[in-house]
Amino acid sequence: MNRKEFLRHSLLGVGALYFTSFSSVLFAKNNEAKIETENLEIDNVIIGSGYGGAVAALRLAEAGHEVTILEMGLNWEKSGEKFSPMISPGKSAAWLRTKTIAPFFNIFNTKKYTGTLDRWDFSNIKIWMGRGVGGGSLVNGGMAVLPKKNYFKEVFPDLNAEDFYGKYFPLAEKELEVNSADENFLENCSFYKFNKVGEQEAHKAGFKTVRVPNVYDFKYMEDEYENKVPRSALAGEVIYGNNHGKKSLDKTYFKKAQETGKVHIHDLHKVESITKNSDNSYSLEVIQTNTLGETVAKKNIVCKKLFLCAGTMGTLELLLKSSNDNKLTLNSEVGKNWGNNGNFMTGRNFVNTFSGGTGVNHSTIPVGGIDNWNDKEHPFFSEIAPLPMGMDVATSLYLMINPVPKKGSAFFNPISKKLDLQWSADNVALARKNAEYFIKKMNKVNGGTRAHLLFNNGFGADICYHPLGGAVLGKATDMKGKLKGSENLYIIDGSLIPGTIGVNPFLTITALAEYCIEHIISQDY
Repeated sequence: MNRKEFLRHSLLGVGALYFTSFSSVLFAKNNEAKIETENLEIDNVIIGSGYGGAVAALRLAEAGHEVTILEMGLNWEKSGEKFSPMISPGKSAAWLRTKTIAPFFNIFNTKKYTGTLDRWDFSNIKIWMGRGVGGGSLVNGGMAVLPKKNYFKEVFPDLNAEDFYGKYFPLAEKELEVNSADENFLENCSFYKFNKVGEQEAHKAGFKTVRVPNVYDFKYMEDEYENKVPRSALAGEVIYGNNHGKKSLDKTYFKKAQETGKVHIHDLHKVESITKNSDNSYSLEVIQTNTLGETVAKKNIVCKKLFLCAGTMGTLELLLKSSNDNKLTLNSEVGKNWGNNGNFMTGRNFVNTFSGGTGVNHSTIPVGGIDNWNDKEHPFFSEIAPLPMGMDVATSLYLMINPVPKKGSAFFNPISKKLDLQWSADNVALARKNAEYFIKKMNKVNGGTRAHLLFNNGFGADICYHPLGGAVLGKATDMKGKLKGSENLYIIDGSLIPGTIGVNPFLTITALAEYCIEHIISQDY
C-alpha cells in the first residue's frame, strides 16, 4: 500500500495519532477475527517509554516535532490504579501472570493483569524488566550511579568522555532530579539499619563504601518517616512501582514532554514487527490490548523516522524477529556484545545476630554501595540492597556489578519464534569468583554464613536486572545511534552499551540518549 492509500484509509491523517483508550474498548478473544486493521501514517514514532524514549520524546518535541510513543504497558498515572508493596502484591505485581515473579519471597498468587514487572527466562539466565509508561524507572531502586570515568573510556573509546562528564551526565542528573539523603537522617532512621550494618561490616572487612544518589525524593522520605505524608519507600513499595516519592520518568522527562503538547503516548500498544519500505520509511504491525492482554484493535502504521527505545531485550527482539520474518536488513554487529552488566545477587545470613540483626523495617530505596572496582583481581561494585520482608531476618543482601570480559550474543530462534541468548557459565565466571571472594572475606571478619535464604529465584549468577548490548554504539549503529545500513531508524536504549558499564546503568543510558538525540536533531532534521 502506498502513502496516498494510507492517508485515504486513515481516520486521522498525518500528524498525531489519537487512539481509543484501552478502557473503552473491550473485546473477548473470540472476537479478534472481527477486528479490522486501521491504517495510519505519521512522522516520528518512538517504540518504548523507558529512559531513551523519554529523552528522545522531550528533545524532539522541544525542537518542534510531533512525536507518537507506542508503549506495550499501562499508563499507570492515567489508569487510576495503585502500585502494590512486595508483601501484598496486587494488580501491578506481574505482567499477565497468575503468580508473582519478583526476585525473593515469591509465594503469592495474583490475577492476570498488565502489571509493571515482567521476566523472560532463558536457559542460563532470567531477566527482569519494567512494563508501563516509564519502563524500568517504575520498578528499579532508583540508584543514579555515575560510572567510573576510566571505565567509561574503556567501554566507549570513541566518545569524548570530557563532554559526558562535563555536560551529558550533569544534564541527565538534573532532568532526572537526582538527590542524596541527609546523613543525619540516615543515621537516625530505623529503616536504614540494614545499610548502616552493611557499611560497618564492609569497613571492618577492609572494603570502601560510597554514598549513592537516587531519584527518590529524600525530603519526601523524611516526611514519610515522621508520618506527615503517605508512605511509599517506607511501606515496602518499589519493584511493583512507587505511589509516592519516586521521580520515575512519568514525573520528570515525560511530564515536561507532554507539557509541550507535541508528545502523544499510547499505552497498551505492542509493536509486533517492522518492515522497511522502498522510500526508507517503516511499516509497523501494531496490536492494541486491554489489561488482560486481549487484542482489541490492530493497526498498520507507516512512519518516516523510527526510534527503537524498547529496552535492550525489546529492541533486540523487534530487530531480529523482523529480520527473520520481514527481511529487515541488519548489519552483522546486531546481536553481538550482549551482557548482564556483571549482575550477581548474593547475601549473608546470621548478620549482626547478637546486636539486633539488620532491622525489622527496610526502606526499599538503597543508599549505599561497596566500591572495590580498583582491585585488579576482584573488581566489582555492590549495592547494599534492602530486603523488605517486614521481619528481621538478620540477612544482608548485595547486588554485585562486575566487568563482563566475555560477552554473549542474542539471536532469533526460528524454532521457538522467540529471542534467544548465547550465554553460559563461562560468561559469569568472573562474577562468581568475585562473589565468593567478597562473601568469604566479609564472613571471616564479621561472622555469618553465605545466604541461600529460602528463595532460589533471583539469587546467584543467573539473574539479570541490567541487560545491555546487542546494538552497540559505533558498531551496530553509527556514533549517534542510527542503525548502520538503515536510514531513518535509530536505537536509543541500553542496547547501545556493550554488555557492561560497571554500575547501575540508567544514568548512563539517559546521558547517552541526550547525546544521541542532540546529534540526530542537528544532523538528520
